[in-house]
Amino acid sequence: MAILENVGTPGSPRFSEEQCIEQGKRFAAEYQSAQPFPHIAIDDFLSVDMLREVARNFPPREKAVSFKRDQENLKYQFMPEAVSCDLTRNLFFALNSEPFLKFLSAMTGIEGLIADPYFTGGGLHETLRGGHLGVHADFNRHKIMNVRRRLNLLVYLNEDWQDEYGGHLELWSKNMKRMERKVAPVIGRCVVFNTDLDSWHGHPDPLNTPDGISRRSIATYYYTSAATLNDQPDRTTNFKARPGSTDKVDLKLRVTENLRDWLPPAVVRMVGKLR
Repeated sequence: MAILENVGTPGSPRFSEEQCIEQGKRFAAEYQSAQPFPHIAIDDFLSVDMLREVARNFPPREKAVSFKRDQENLKYQFMPEAVSCDLTRNLFFALNSEPFLKFLSAMTGIEGLIADPYFTGGGLHETLRGGHLGVHADFNRHKIMNVRRRLNLLVYLNEDWQDEYGGHLELWSKNMKRMERKVAPVIGRCVVFNTDLDSWHGHPDPLNTPDGISRRSIATYYYTSAATLNDQPDRTTNFKARPGSTDKVDLKLRVTENLRDWLPPAVVRMVGKLR
């Protein structure tokens, strides 16, 4: 039985507000006390049969946004409009619904969560054999809605995933000196974690899957009012090299962020307008 049961129809999932609040409270202590930053991995989160249907109807890659760079390679992102499967699209709506936001608030203790109707960076993700995503902290401001990013949610779609395939989500200490947790991307497993300037995470080693097998997931992100951005600088995705590794850092980003920190705010705003 799934942690959050579908109380809608098979093709149009919907969550019970009462169950969402109850289950959120159930996981609150584990989530909020987790290290290196608040997070949780929950098995059997959604119906595996439903997730199998999502995986069976995965869109073709020509409809995706692709990422090919040193820090993020052979990764594809599918926005909802690239998805023809009604079940998948309706599941996106359910994950952005009021009952689900109440689940997240009850679990994380973060009030006033806002879903992202633009799915910036979210939707369906797929990484191919040899691909990877370097350890990073995510961008912290939604440029369209001007809200602060607070939570990431990932639901994995990978049947019969083997440890030797790699692709485990890694959570790193805030000082980037050690990996604190690895999570295998197996079907039905949901990972939620706080997104702060030092929430370092990724799956940085190249996938070692057999031909024809990729790493797939659902990704949705959640925000709060931009008033809470006052305590931190505006940041884009920030990649970090693991100690003793050959990971590449984003030198252009490092220079940009250093200039942003040292230049007067008025100059930063002017440069932003000129781009």
